[in-house]
Amino acid sequence: MRERIWPPSLLLLLLLLLLLLLPPPLWGDPPDSGRGDPEPERGPLQPFDLLYASGVAAYYSGDYEQAVRDLEAALSSYRRLRHIRTRCTRHCAARRPLAPPGTGPGAELPFFRALLERARCYRSCETQRLGGPVSRHRVSEDVRSDFQRRVPYNYLQRAYVKLNQPDKAMEAAHTFFMANPEHMEMQQDIENYRMMAGVDALQLTDREARPHLESYSAAVKHYESDEFEVAIKYFEQALREYFIEDSECRTLCEGPQRFEEYEYLAYKAGLYEAIADHYMQVLVCQHECVRELATRPGRLSPIENFLPLHYDYLQFAYYRVGEYVKALECAKAYLLFHPDDEDVLDNVEYYEGLLDNGVDPESIEAREDLAMFVKRHKLESELIKSAAEGLGFSYTEPNYWNRYGGRQDENRVPSGVNMEAAEVHGLSMGKKSSPKIQRDLREGGPLLYENITFVYNSEQLNGTQRVLLDNVLSEEQCRELHSVASGIMLVGDGYRGKTSPHTPNEKFEGATVLKALKFGYEGRVPLKSARLFYEISEKARKIVESYFMLNSTLYFSYTHMVCRTALSGQQDRRNDLSHPIHADNCLLDPEANECWKEPPAYTFRDYSALLYMNDDFEGGEFIFTEMDAKTVTASIKPKCGRMVSFSSGGENPHGVKAVTRGQRCAVALWFTLDPLYRELERIQADEVIAILDQEQQGKHELNINPKDEL
Repeated sequence: MRERIWPPSLLLLLLLLLLLLLPPPLWGDPPDSGRGDPEPERGPLQPFDLLYASGVAAYYSGDYEQAVRDLEAALSSYRRLRHIRTRCTRHCAARRPLAPPGTGPGAELPFFRALLERARCYRSCETQRLGGPVSRHRVSEDVRSDFQRRVPYNYLQRAYVKLNQPDKAMEAAHTFFMANPEHMEMQQDIENYRMMAGVDALQLTDREARPHLESYSAAVKHYESDEFEVAIKYFEQALREYFIEDSECRTLCEGPQRFEEYEYLAYKAGLYEAIADHYMQVLVCQHECVRELATRPGRLSPIENFLPLHYDYLQFAYYRVGEYVKALECAKAYLLFHPDDEDVLDNVEYYEGLLDNGVDPESIEAREDLAMFVKRHKLESELIKSAAEGLGFSYTEPNYWNRYGGRQDENRVPSGVNMEAAEVHGLSMGKKSSPKIQRDLREGGPLLYENITFVYNSEQLNGTQRVLLDNVLSEEQCRELHSVASGIMLVGDGYRGKTSPHTPNEKFEGATVLKALKFGYEGRVPLKSARLFYEISEKARKIVESYFMLNSTLYFSYTHMVCRTALSGQQDRRNDLSHPIHADNCLLDPEANECWKEPPAYTFRDYSALLYMNDDFEGGEFIFTEMDAKTVTASIKPKCGRMVSFSSGGENPHGVKAVTRGQRCAVALWFTLDPLYRELERIQADEVIAILDQEQQGKHELNINPKDEL
């Protein structure tokens, strides 16, 4: 175990800043939380992990009524436990304030006495409210992770279906889906439940919705509709809820910590080292609450510039309703995050010119609650950096308030204009759509090959970066590819072995280029046909690169021949999709009208293409939709030689309608502009082709007929 030398000045700084950063209960929070205490339970609170285990066991044993009771009780227990911990922390912070260290012998004793009194208060409060020992409610990391990912709702939705309660099943499924947007089957389940229950899509309820995010989303919608008074109401509500959530987040950080550098049983740190190790983990956790509160459930990346955006929107909304003092307060609040923002600095100057003569602009300051919040955040940052340097651990301060996460409109008061020219009705009200692609958008380049027929461009397909082409394959090539498919396809290939990955009503089979070449080399399929798979995929890559006029090389990211077959006896009254609506490089969030470019999405994909091999089946149309995953903007009927290509981001949500009879086959291709994400199997396939070409060249040089080899 490493030894640390603790300078007295650093220890004193740690204790003093500990006092500053453990303030009275609602420092920086609104005075009224607006939340009531959850309904108290009779008797001791049952541990949520035991209720969860009992509910899961009941589900798998087929006792769905018991499963629902236990799972709902587990969720209730989990919420109440969090509430009790938050309330006890606030209560004891107010009742047992920490005392500053004194001077001379025993100078630290008043501080540690206050610390011990607060610990005793907290334990007594928790034990009383929980109705038993706190230790009963310590759970494993796996269980904690399940509740954070809302896994109990997945069991609940299935149990409610078994009990013929589609409305509750839909509610549970929607709640689970909000935190697990990559779960494609769940979206279709929700639609099925909605139709069974006869509920409008707008009535879907997220039982774990975070109030500040809901209010913020509502505020932005009203703002974009120029309903500024209503927008102000929701933005102010979102801020109140944000500070409440921040207080709760910080409180929950004060729980047990994991000492990742040490084996717990072998951890034998001294007094000050143990205090510092624990407290710095708590402090980093609390410092990260700004990121936690800006991150939607199930996402890894926060909404950029989230908290500052509230004040950016508000400064203009207040201006539009004539409340110039409040507009100035909010503009100055925004400048606490971005003091050199020229637009908002201009707005401050402009708002000051609109004030009544009796109002001193210097007397109007940024909101006090936010000023204290920012001050605390800066103090935390300074302490963490100081501790990292002095105590020997690594820490890099994230950029919590990225400037490029700006308000996407032109409602900024123009600078340098006179008062009359800046009347409300004279301001530019145009909205700018959020950019989805970070490169020049061009199309219409040459198609490179004869006989290829141009069908539709992006405008005709009602979207961005889309193209539809015919005759990329000949009829003979389609037949040859279809024939080789039957010899190399494996059920579940490319879908982690799942026979029906997207719908239980179809069977999926697939194969890669490398597998086709391997089978061809071994003589299990004609080598000529295996090479055709390789060659037509390269042909498609060149067409996409040329048509979209890309300035850099387009690389293969993944190449997959896939056939989906309608299962007989399962097509009656079918209303699901063969492949649910999705985007290829981001997580589509229809509720938020966003597509989150983060794992588990394949964020490195830039362009996609589908090359169809047949049309002797029913259904299976390829569709583009709006971001809502419902409004169809274009529908394409597959046929031999037809290819659709498009950019892979949220600008192009797409899916496949149900295949209700026969088998639909296509070559699916995904491309990247980043050579770091080149398809490994494609590189290996290139090597196989090079070897085959060398062998063929050698045979020609020796005048050997390949048929004579055997």
